[in-house]
Amino acid sequence: MIPHKAMLPESNAPNPKAFPQLFSGMLALAIALVGSAYLASNALRSLRSNDTLTVIGSATRPIRSDFVIWRSSVSSQQATLPLAYQELKQHTERVQAYFKSKNIADADISISAIATQPIPEINSNGVQTGKTIAYRLVQHFEIRSKDIDTITGIARSSTDLINEGIPFTSEPAEYLYTQLEKLRVDMISEATKDAKARGEAIVNVSGSHLGSIRKAETDVFQITGRYSTEVSNRGSYNTASIDKDIRSVVAITFAVE
Repeated sequence: MIPHKAMLPESNAPNPKAFPQLFSGMLALAIALVGSAYLASNALRSLRSNDTLTVIGSATRPIRSDFVIWRSSVSSQQATLPLAYQELKQHTERVQAYFKSKNIADADISISAIATQPIPEINSNGVQTGKTIAYRLVQHFEIRSKDIDTITGIARSSTDLINEGIPFTSEPAEYLYTQLEKLRVDMISEATKDAKARGEAIVNVSGSHLGSIRKAETDVFQITGRYSTEVSNRGSYNTASIDKDIRSVVAITFAVE
């Protein structure tokens, strides 16, 4: 008898058609790996061959306001100008006495000209009749001082005048920093150093070196309240806070060697 040839189970028999599919899958994987390596090496060569690199740098400093402007006013409304003026004069003298009692220097106080506003008569149809039924007079005060804490305290306690029946209006104090011009120069320098440090971290990966500055552009300054995230395309200048942050941003283009 002729011995039967050993037969492989049909389920385990290699399928000739599977080889092309397997080969094509391995080929695709190989191409992907080669392509990734090419892109990575090409990126490094691109950085080496490119002669410039633009980097954004920034610097932030905390500052405290050193100048305050506080504006306020009193008013009077009476049927005639003389009556309104006499009452306004009394209110003005009381406010001036209040400022003096708080030891505010006369040189720090400015008093504007009196603003006069005629109050017209209006009939039942909402139309002005051409007659004046009263006059409203307003006297404005402005205090400018370097004594931030003192003026802030006085502004807060000025409600004492209102409790006396004085028609006193207090506006929010404005807090400024008078050394901005010098500080701007320092801030740009710090932001440029930050840009250089970032640029060196980038080019060192490719084995290149950061060269001289080819171009420099400064963005608007942002002066905001402490820890604020407020940003404006035109720049911001917060005057409501005593303590502020100032931020400078620059775009520096370096040569790459």
